[in-house]
Amino acid sequence: MLLVFFGYLIWLNNQGPVLSRSQDRDPLSGAPNSISLNPLRDRSSERAASAYIRAMRDGRCAEQLSTWQKDYRKKYAAFICDSEAQHPLLSWKIVDWEDTPPLRILHYRGTRRNATGGADGTYGEPFSLTLENRDGNWVVTKYDAMY
Repeated sequence: MLLVFFGYLIWLNNQGPVLSRSQDRDPLSGAPNSISLNPLRDRSSERAASAYIRAMRDGRCAEQLSTWQKDYRKKYAAFICDSEAQHPLLSWKIVDWEDTPPLRILHYRGTRRNATGGADGTYGEPFSLTLENRDGNWVVTKYDAMY
């Protein structure tokens, strides 16, 4: 029994971060309806993404996008910050994971507060973060959301 358990742990350790994806996909975003993540995966990129998302949710959008203010994305950064203020994230869940070293794209399904205060006041939308591995540290380089 112990041999089987340790064999399974060795097998898991040699697998990628995503063990499986469902064949069914969301028609809007194209993300799989469910994924199975490896419990032994490196979660450092997820921690960096969560810290970034929490900062955006907590109203520190301008701080997070400050490097965007210096290049062509200045107007886009202003749009994102205005949209985040009007439609703040309430919760999020990872729905897909793409690795293209040194980049990693994490796709999420989020619940946002509706600016117009519709029927239940919330709605769900996909969003994604692109992270770059810079000397072992994950840095968010792109934030894509639909509002």
